[in-house]
Amino acid sequence: MRSPQPNLDYGGDVGLWFWCLAIATGMAAGLAAGLLMQLLRLVQSLAWGEGAAGFAAAVETSSSQHRLAVLAGAGILVALGGLAMRRGGRIGGGHAGELSAVIWFGGGRLPFIGTLAQGVLSITAVGLGASLGREAAPKQAGAAFGSLFARRLRLSPSHTRILAALGAGAGIASVYEVPLGGALFALEVLLGSLVLPLVGPAVLASGSATAAAWLLLPDRAIYTVPNDAVTASLFGFAVLAGPLAGLAAAAYVRLIAFADAHRPSGASAVLAPIIVLALLGGVAVLLPQILGNGKDVAEGAFTGGIDWPLLALLVVAKPLATAACLGCGAPGGLFTPTVAFGAVFGGLLGVGWNLVWPGAEAGACALIAATALLAAATHGPLSSVVLMLELTRRLDSLMVPVLVAVAGAMLVARYLEPRSLYACRIREGRAAADADPTAISAAAPYAEVLRGLLAGGPVPRVLDETGTCLGHLDAERVRAPARDDGPLVAATAGDFLSSPERRG
Repeated sequence: MRSPQPNLDYGGDVGLWFWCLAIATGMAAGLAAGLLMQLLRLVQSLAWGEGAAGFAAAVETSSSQHRLAVLAGAGILVALGGLAMRRGGRIGGGHAGELSAVIWFGGGRLPFIGTLAQGVLSITAVGLGASLGREAAPKQAGAAFGSLFARRLRLSPSHTRILAALGAGAGIASVYEVPLGGALFALEVLLGSLVLPLVGPAVLASGSATAAAWLLLPDRAIYTVPNDAVTASLFGFAVLAGPLAGLAAAAYVRLIAFADAHRPSGASAVLAPIIVLALLGGVAVLLPQILGNGKDVAEGAFTGGIDWPLLALLVVAKPLATAACLGCGAPGGLFTPTVAFGAVFGGLLGVGWNLVWPGAEAGACALIAATALLAAATHGPLSSVVLMLELTRRLDSLMVPVLVAVAGAMLVARYLEPRSLYACRIREGRAAADADPTAISAAAPYAEVLRGLLAGGPVPRVLDETGTCLGHLDAERVRAPARDDGPLVAATAGDFLSSPERRG
């Protein structure tokens, strides 16, 4: 029996069997994330002697020569690891290294061994000090397990796409203790849809992953922040900081897009990480805070423990370091570096704001701006707010100014930069498809494909992320999809090819 509720009529089959697959994917993602975090701690301990004081303290107490040596070693490792995976044809994590690309253009089909290998390389590079996020590795591992399970059961591209995204969200959930945030990230950011039939499996996958990770990881808040009160000054800060955070997010997304688009190839792909990471080690001699994913920097800003001159340095140096690491070919995530950038940006804004209207705690300013900038950069306002709520376990006391800032940031960022932090790394043929009325992007959602056919005209060609023709649409299948085509909410034009082109 169908529900009369319109947002439950999504097409396709997400029954009890799929919920069981979501649990299996979540548990595999959680265990993989736990093992990867153990590897991270081992690498940090061997490289920096990290103890109870944490990564930042270990780096700051190390000598200049040690910082240079460790980062040079990280560059050599990234160069050799990348070379080995390229020669083996086992680059995982998506087209152009971005998971979103393989979800939408590749039907969620990830090379299992290659994706796990890239995750191990990523977590090792972050442990050695690369200015990238640790979440990329568990996100890739979770997506790899979801893709593996779907392909072994010969599920449709739509089912495979969903399960890979749920696995990625589960990986984030388990490593950061954010079960609801991980589920929303999978739906809002990776799948671009909060359709109700997928919410249950997403929450179940992320919850299972978080529970499985408890076997290896502690249950605690990632960021320790004070419980600041909302004041009139703080509310006024949120009104101003939102649009400014949106402006900063748009600039940050363009910086990341530029760095990713200029990744080296050939012999340069081997030399670039060695040179860039060695230079990063040189900069760290004077500014050790730029190393690592930025967790300690963000927490310092959230507690008001960073003076304004250092905030001013980090608001420029940290995003540049992240872009440089990404641009040289080092694998890693962008979530925590983005939070760190937003935190120092908000902390610096808060210093200036308190000169005009005292009464806004510096840490609260940093937290509000970090949430707004994260939402604007990822184009995921709901997931960003929930993620920061779970990461701090204190954001609820600042919810009203946070939502005001997020709304302002989203309004500005969407106007200035339509791409998200993840979509900007997809080298896709959308522009070519838009310029050619007889072509459509393989990532075009089912609803857009159907509208195009109903409007009349020739059956379009389907272009992949590079602008290469994959074949023509099967117009009859689009108009009358079968149950085996899977949930239409996650179906794309690339799932309905009638005459695939052969690639040489």
